[in-house]
Amino acid sequence: MKNFNALGIILISCFFTNAYAQKKTNSATVKPTKAVTAPVAISDPVLVNVAGQNITRSEFERVYYKNNNKGTANDEKSIRDYMELFINYKLKVKEAESLKMDTSAAFKDELTGYRKQLAQPYLTDKDVNDNLVKEAYNRLQNDVRASHILIKLSSDALPKDTLAAYNRIMKIREKIVKGADFEKMARDSSEDPSAKDNGGDLGYFTGLQMVYPFETAAYNTKPGQVSMPVRTRFGYHIIKVSDIRPAVGEIHTAHIMIKVNKSDNDSVQKEAKRKIDEIYTKFKAGEQFEDLAKQYSDDKGSAVNGGVLPWFGTGKMVPEYEKASFALLKDNDVSAPIKSAYGWHIIKRLEKRGIASFDEKKNELKNQIMRDSRNEMGKASLVAKIKKENNFKEFAANKDEYIKSLDTTLADGTYNDSTAIKKTKPLFNLAGKDYTQFDFAAYLAKHQTKRKDITSQAIAHSQYENFVTDACIALEESQLDKKYPDFKALMDEYRDGILLFDLTDKMVWSKAVKDTSGLEQFYEKNKNNYMWGERLDAVIYTCKNADVAKEARKMIKKKKSDSEIAATLNKDSSLNINIKDGKYSKGDNEIIDKVEWKPGLSADMKDNNQVVFADVKSKLAVQPKKLDEARGLITADYQNFLEKSWITELRKKYSYSVNEDVLKSMFAK
Repeated sequence: MKNFNALGIILISCFFTNAYAQKKTNSATVKPTKAVTAPVAISDPVLVNVAGQNITRSEFERVYYKNNNKGTANDEKSIRDYMELFINYKLKVKEAESLKMDTSAAFKDELTGYRKQLAQPYLTDKDVNDNLVKEAYNRLQNDVRASHILIKLSSDALPKDTLAAYNRIMKIREKIVKGADFEKMARDSSEDPSAKDNGGDLGYFTGLQMVYPFETAAYNTKPGQVSMPVRTRFGYHIIKVSDIRPAVGEIHTAHIMIKVNKSDNDSVQKEAKRKIDEIYTKFKAGEQFEDLAKQYSDDKGSAVNGGVLPWFGTGKMVPEYEKASFALLKDNDVSAPIKSAYGWHIIKRLEKRGIASFDEKKNELKNQIMRDSRNEMGKASLVAKIKKENNFKEFAANKDEYIKSLDTTLADGTYNDSTAIKKTKPLFNLAGKDYTQFDFAAYLAKHQTKRKDITSQAIAHSQYENFVTDACIALEESQLDKKYPDFKALMDEYRDGILLFDLTDKMVWSKAVKDTSGLEQFYEKNKNNYMWGERLDAVIYTCKNADVAKEARKMIKKKKSDSEIAATLNKDSSLNINIKDGKYSKGDNEIIDKVEWKPGLSADMKDNNQVVFADVKSKLAVQPKKLDEARGLITADYQNFLEKSWITELRKKYSYSVNEDVLKSMFAK
């Protein structure tokens, strides 16, 4: 699925084709507006006609002002420029339709997938979800440390199995209440595999980090007490809360990491420890943390930024890293080396903050709740409303009759709904439509899985509630376009966006990559636009001190290879010398900018308490870059060329016209 948030992004990604659009799903957040029961008559003149399609002023304005501030962007030039882009956009959509791309199975499947995403905020009870957001924010104000004991139980277990699991967990609780050690009982009795190592201790956590029933029980249990059994999708838990503290908030850190695994042999372990200690010594001697991270950290993703990591809070990092980070008392404090499951770290505290305000946090919490099990509460409330609004009526006797008739094939996972083809009695009626025994049979056949621990009747009873819920949600989803104009508009945008993406990919993006001969011809005609300036072919030697630099020079004069030099001089320390060769333009490297641009060894230079010199091999003349040396830039320019040529063809193929009087009425007075 393509990465579209709204038409503004679609327009940008499709009009400006000098970069590839990413084919990654990005769940869009849509804010439901009030349902509209009847259209409002307004004067809405036609602004532009593209290939026979009239587009009104309001449709254009909705798109335009979504991407431009209404108070500052209604000058004539901005609107006219955007109109040109808009016409191009509509021409591309028309071309995609003429190629019948909107009738393909792939297109329909993708649009259906987007519809499911965009519909989610509308398919829940907003009031219930708002209360859940407030509850979650209140819980974020405290961190809870708790331990648990788990007796596993499937969510649709038989009543006798449910009772047996409940009785087991209650017996364990009774022993603990009478004085048995919780940690020992967890190691001996818990069916959470980690309990063997941690005695059930989950450490500190905060809101939205545990499944909702577990979280609720933990926040409602006082320190030192053990909860009554709580049921989650994993089974029955009892929870002992050991501490509740004010939330530690979030912290921003940087780190230098030397990777090492538990499975590594002693020599690797010792080398990692020696390296992190040497780096820490360098820091204590006055070298900059950020420079050391760039030079030595094995976390290459953060090293380029001086070791900086994203903000995090309780329960987000491995315990050793979290504990050491929050132990730093003030900004710019740096820890001694600490070890985690990933290796050794030196940690620098950059900044610390408390929990953001409710208004700042609200949208993030809404999105989290949409993905959390507690969202089912809002869904259940909506289903109740749908039933009431659509005169839901159930026929329990017909349901029981059908369920009693089931044989073992449903539990075996081999149920065939054709056996129920004549079972047409209604199970319930919703919005005037009967949902029959056969409809339910088809639902069961579609959702069946092989089960050894439960009867077909028990499965059917459990699935019946899902069948009713899905029917209610499907009814509501089918009415979204009529009830919510913003939803319909957004669906139209996504429809056009998919068509534009696929067609532009075919005509521009992928074509520029796959059409190697076309790209080569474009390069040959325009290669003087991609020139190298004067460059040096040189090797840079960064040495721990002057003695190392002296030894390196001797070896260079003896024609030793760089690999030989590194192996010899780094024998005692991995940090003695670093060797980097390359071709450098002015401004690429500070050292190269300082040396004399002629072959030979440069003088020694000081750089961050190290000694650096260069071995200049040759000075390279001004010359065009080879295709492979500037492929990204050349490909982007070729895409722009293809885009412009394509637009020219479309403007010749299809008619378009703008109502100047209506357009001028949009300009600022």
